[in-house]
Amino acid sequence: PAVTPAPSFALLQVAALERQIFDFLGYQWAPILANFLHIMAVILGIFGTIQYRSKYLMMYAVWLVLWVGWNAFIICFYLEVGRLSQDRDFIMTFNTSLHRSWWMENGPGCLVTPVMNSNLAPEDHHVITVSGCLLDYQYIEVVSSATQIFLALFGFVYACYVSKVFLEEEDS
Repeated sequence: PAVTPAPSFALLQVAALERQIFDFLGYQWAPILANFLHIMAVILGIFGTIQYRSKYLMMYAVWLVLWVGWNAFIICFYLEVGRLSQDRDFIMTFNTSLHRSWWMENGPGCLVTPVMNSNLAPEDHHVITVSGCLLDYQYIEVVSSATQIFLALFGFVYACYVSKVFLEEEDS
């Protein structure tokens, strides 16, 4: 069958790499690990499509279900749904540091002002105030995760369809 993986998988890969870069800049270890697994799954999906392997595409589809769940969690985390709190929970860094989203200090229009001689910060950190942002970092993270969910839903449908085509061809 004539199935072209390039456009759809390329978009997924670019979106995952963009996400990986900004999570690395913010030292957010849990998303870095999840993004790495996602990049590997996309490569597996590409391989499955090129090699006509429906099992790889099915594994990719299963991963996308987990990926949607992870991104839904990120949305809930940044919007502080339920008992989640960005000030208390350091889930994204595996409780190893106080790092936050890179967008917190580097968002569009943000003005960062250091607070000198603050007793609130540990010895190796500094306290800052951020003001003037055109869009708060939480919403940038939410839009990024929502985009990942949107792309994953298309990827899921694509993987299921192509897998079905491959299985039907094997039967005939």
